[in-house]
Amino acid sequence: MDFPARESVEGLIDPLPLPEFTRITYEPETTALDDVGAIARQEVEVLPFDDLDQGDTVAIGVGSRGIDNLVEITSTAVATVRDLGYEPVVVPAMGSHGGATETGQRDVLEHLGIDETTVDAPIDARMDATRVGEVTVGETAMPVFFSTAALEADGVVVINRVKAHTNYTGRFESGLTKMTVVGLGKQRGAKTFHSTAIAEGYEETLEAALDVILDAAPVLGGVALVENFHEETALVEAIPAGSFTDREPALLERAYEEMATLPVDDIDLLVVDEIGKDISGAGMDTNVIGRYRVLNAPDPETPAIKLIYVRGLSEKTSGNGNGIGLADLTRQAAIDQLDLEKAYANAITSGSLEKSKLPVVAPDDEIALRIALASLGGYDPETVRVVWIENTQDLGELVVSDAVLSDLPPAASPVETVSVTFEDGTAQRSID
Repeated sequence: MDFPARESVEGLIDPLPLPEFTRITYEPETTALDDVGAIARQEVEVLPFDDLDQGDTVAIGVGSRGIDNLVEITSTAVATVRDLGYEPVVVPAMGSHGGATETGQRDVLEHLGIDETTVDAPIDARMDATRVGEVTVGETAMPVFFSTAALEADGVVVINRVKAHTNYTGRFESGLTKMTVVGLGKQRGAKTFHSTAIAEGYEETLEAALDVILDAAPVLGGVALVENFHEETALVEAIPAGSFTDREPALLERAYEEMATLPVDDIDLLVVDEIGKDISGAGMDTNVIGRYRVLNAPDPETPAIKLIYVRGLSEKTSGNGNGIGLADLTRQAAIDQLDLEKAYANAITSGSLEKSKLPVVAPDDEIALRIALASLGGYDPETVRVVWIENTQDLGELVVSDAVLSDLPPAASPVETVSVTFEDGTAQRSID
């Protein structure tokens, strides 16, 4: 499909003067751990390995997110398991990510820095999933699947960050429970989970499926991580499998307190340089942009953003642009990066079709910004509220229009004025 070239659309909207911009730093108070590896070792050691025999295999489930210190934490878990006398094997716990293929999931791990050399363990990326039972949630009967590779191990340990989910709010959201049910469910388990969750509720479906898995599979526990505003490791805690749903709510509360957010809630236009699965499961963190776009789940109340313009995909997402549908505008350069096979595998499995729809595609930045600003209605460069970010994960430095400056919280500080110009239609930001 060909999208309109510049000469086809530039005459439709007259050039508009851009607002004045200022680069700001945003530095809420945070805490971070100093020796993550040592703490991870201490935590893994307290997991209940008692029923295993020396030489038994322990599968370590690792997901697809760009988690701080993930390589160090994973390699420490591998080394600790081996030092305790067991044989570790890493199993990708990422549902349908990587195009729902063995090669794709290996590639996702490699982009996160995890391979058999960096963590010193074999990786079993088979997509096979075994049906381990069935559960009825509400009025829906749901088969429950679990990674065959993990099921064949003598013990299973999952590693995941506890954080706000991108589709719903509840007692527990993203974390060890979700990793066990959805990530280690592989594509089949992730698909059946999401189909049921959309109809019956995410929290209810997770809890019901987890009970079936814990009865059928040798899940020992997990290593829960919480990150601060700057996506740095703030907490590492081992939790036995039977305590996932009891302990995760408190960790989730802390994650919400530490979560990266925009410094203001009322925004006319949000410009996002990159989206990707390494940044958020939805490409953009839906809690940051205030858009879930999921059936039977209302969007967050804040922030209130009128329009979102996405400029491109992260390198580590390898073309998986799932989440681009959360934007109102994008540009040809982002479309050229898309691998629709990967994006569609993700969207179809999750049931969140909205996230892979294509927004209006502009030929370049200049036309995209023209379209966006004109679409706001009654455009005034002195009052328009624009926030420009790299991605929804790195919010310590932003560019804002001058109309936003008076509403910044104390933790946000103006640094310097910024000019935006265009070179062959591509936005160039420079210090005045």
